Amino acid sequence: MLARLNHLWRWCGTAFSFLVFGVGGILLPVVLIPLLYCLPGNSKQREVRAQRTIHHAFRGYIGMMKYLGVLRYDLEHIERLRQAKLVLANHPTLIDVIFLIALIPNANCVVKGKLLRNPFTRGPVKAAGYIINEDNEKVIAAAAEAFAKGHALIVFPEGTRTTFGDQLQFKRGAANIAIRTAADITPVLISCTPSTLTKQDRWYQVPAAKVHIRIRVNEVISVASYLQEPTPSVAARRLTADLAEYFSEELKTYG
Repeated sequence: MLARLNHLWRWCGTAFSFLVFGVGGILLPVVLIPLLYCLPGNSKQREVRAQRTIHHAFRGYIGMMKYLGVLRYDLEHIERLRQAKLVLANHPTLIDVIFLIALIPNANCVVKGKLLRNPFTRGPVKAAGYIINEDNEKVIAAAAEAFAKGHALIVFPEGTRTTFGDQLQFKRGAANIAIRTAADITPVLISCTPSTLTKQDRWYQVPAAKVHIRIRVNEVISVASYLQEPTPSVAARRLTADLAEYFSEELKTYG
């Protein structure tokens, strides 16, 4: 009986959390964008303010989910994110990016174009200057510009959430950014137990046990050796294969 009541409570907490996210996605830009243009400053300063606002909003959102009993989480070596430039992470759940932005005040992200067509996400994405993943050359140029502004860039090399039980399949986009901008990589491992909010799950399919998110920031991976390859494409191909192997091996003992 107690287990059923606990599950019902977490189901209600999950439903409330999704409602808050949806309402916040609509209200945040309604309040934020006019405020950004009222305050003095240029476009770069407006982006910084938007990023920090979303950062604090996501910190509060995660705290709310923890308070409601929807999930719990453990963080390891997050101090390594302070100087991070290119942050690469595996992508087991829908809320991975929320956690990462909550941990990185100056976070920029490479996001899917469909987020601009979603009324809940369009406003925050545009206000924060997040990079739209629709053209490889434009993404690389935008990444270089983001680094020049002092942004930390979050990228999921898989390009989408992991299909539970499948081997990691990395696309070359993340490696191309690293090679073409000579950006060292800060790898982040994300574990979610029990599995939830994957590509196969709906929000209302709440696990029987409370979700436990674990996030560990590993030491920086230098790209210097890859820059010695004869061409950027060869370097990106080699780096992609090495990153897939690295994450797969690390997650065997962490995930």
